[in-house]
Amino acid sequence: MTLIMATPSEQDVREYVLSVVRAARDASSVVARADTAVKDRVLRSLAQAIRSRSAEVAAANGRDLAKARAAGMEPALLDRLALDAETIDQMARGVEDVARLPDPVGTVSEMRPMPSGIRVGRMRVPLGVIAIIYESRPNVTIDAAALCIKSGNATVLRGGSEAIESNRLLASLCADALQRQGLPRSAVQLIESTDRAAVGHLITLPEYVDIVVPRGGRGLIERLMRESRVPMIKHLDGVCHVYIDEGADPAKAIRIADNAKTQRYGTCNTMETLLVARAIAPEVLPPLAALYAAKQVELRVCSETRRILTARGVSGLKDATEEDWRTEYLAPILSIATVAGLDEAIAHINRHGSRHTDAIVTENYERAMRFLREVDSASVMVNASTRFADGFEYGLGAEIGISNDKLHARGPVGLEGLTSQKFIVLGNGEVRT
Repeated sequence: MTLIMATPSEQDVREYVLSVVRAARDASSVVARADTAVKDRVLRSLAQAIRSRSAEVAAANGRDLAKARAAGMEPALLDRLALDAETIDQMARGVEDVARLPDPVGTVSEMRPMPSGIRVGRMRVPLGVIAIIYESRPNVTIDAAALCIKSGNATVLRGGSEAIESNRLLASLCADALQRQGLPRSAVQLIESTDRAAVGHLITLPEYVDIVVPRGGRGLIERLMRESRVPMIKHLDGVCHVYIDEGADPAKAIRIADNAKTQRYGTCNTMETLLVARAIAPEVLPPLAALYAAKQVELRVCSETRRILTARGVSGLKDATEEDWRTEYLAPILSIATVAGLDEAIAHINRHGSRHTDAIVTENYERAMRFLREVDSASVMVNASTRFADGFEYGLGAEIGISNDKLHARGPVGLEGLTSQKFIVLGNGEVRT
């Protein structure tokens, strides 16, 4: 259903959102009981449609980009908004990857006999209706729809107004694919109203919506944390760290620290703070500073890092403030601190980080294991770029988002994160005495 009114009232928007979530609730019971084969056919049909209509997708995205540029959108957000031939094909491949993944719905685990004679286990079941609220990235429309379909959930999508043309077309491809296999189109719906009030209504309807997944900037997440009456799977910031330990291989460390920052700036798994052990800092900081300078990355540094780099003729450095250590730049800006060693690095990360993704570069096994145990983040890595913190790279096929919460789902959220478990009991006439 499309909201047609040019200037809808608050009540109009509420009634529209209600009509969408009611239809989603009805559809959720149908898709929850759909066979794996049917869901996989929907996904393969969707992937085929994305490829066959890629020119239309690119054209719709071009219209969104033109409006965004005219409105003065920042480069990092334009990067997230843009779709090209490669990213459109990647969307199709991501859908096919999800189709190939095992279906978690109905999986029974931990079945065990009890002294009473009953057998107790757990079964994976869909969450129900999942509302995904996101900004800029139209590929989220496809990733979210594919994961929700495969995990037996209905989804209500509310993308940003800057991507409305792209999202409208992509959501229609999803609905068409569902309909071709006999499932309700309303299992995937896009809230087409760009009115801010639509989000406000969507997140306060727990009788229809089971989970909210926000993907966007701090302002969006903070608003939803204040206003939502529906449980959320979320992360607020991606303040990710790489710590170069004194036991690191210098060449490996330089390669990882370069990639973690400069492979892509506008993503939540991009490194924002580099920590370097004092013992290795004079060896790795100067070549890293040269790499960053060549890529026009602004460096905000502690006093010790400044002394090391200035002695090697590096200029253009800025002094890091306390705020820099907890800032997600999403831009070619990097904070650097020289630390005494592992203890100080772990303390810095747990104090200033956002519990998203943090990495250590070291050849020392004991320090690597300490880092894995003691850094309290959703993804903790040894000798790898933080840019790998991604559902596709983790073998999840795609992700609906990344959670740095500690309950239900943590890290990239794929199929299993979109299900819950219920206890099942198998008996043979047993009664409790």
